Amino acid sequence: MTTTTTNKPPIWFWIITVTALIWNLLGVSAYLMQVYMDEETHASLTEAELAMYENLPMWYTAVFGIAVFAGTLGCIALLLRKKWAYPIFLVGAIAVCIQMAYVVLSLKMANVMTILIIIVAIALIWYTKHANKKGWLQ
Repeated sequence: MTTTTTNKPPIWFWIITVTALIWNLLGVSAYLMQVYMDEETHASLTEAELAMYENLPMWYTAVFGIAVFAGTLGCIALLLRKKWAYPIFLVGAIAVCIQMAYVVLSLKMANVMTILIIIVAIALIWYTKHANKKGWLQ
């Protein structure tokens, strides 16, 4: 029989985790706004913007959903101090990289936010690995 010991995480663990959860919930919000865009929003878009949204491939929308929901689920796992946050963040980061590659290469819409999204996804993988090493996760 193996015994798992965990250490109590410091306050900054909770601050970072809650901040990351808010970040990912903003991503979920952006995803839901894109997927369930109403007629009023459609009417406010330029023709170029409308054409871009209408021509997004289905796989892109799926990868976007995987990225934001995996990030959110990973943050919930961290709040619960669960080790399975790591593979969830890994899946989310892979989805983020695929999504952002499409944004950069096909849509040619790279900006600071594109880079920031990738950095946060990778940082959450590192952060979870660090928390696990410190014995904060079970």
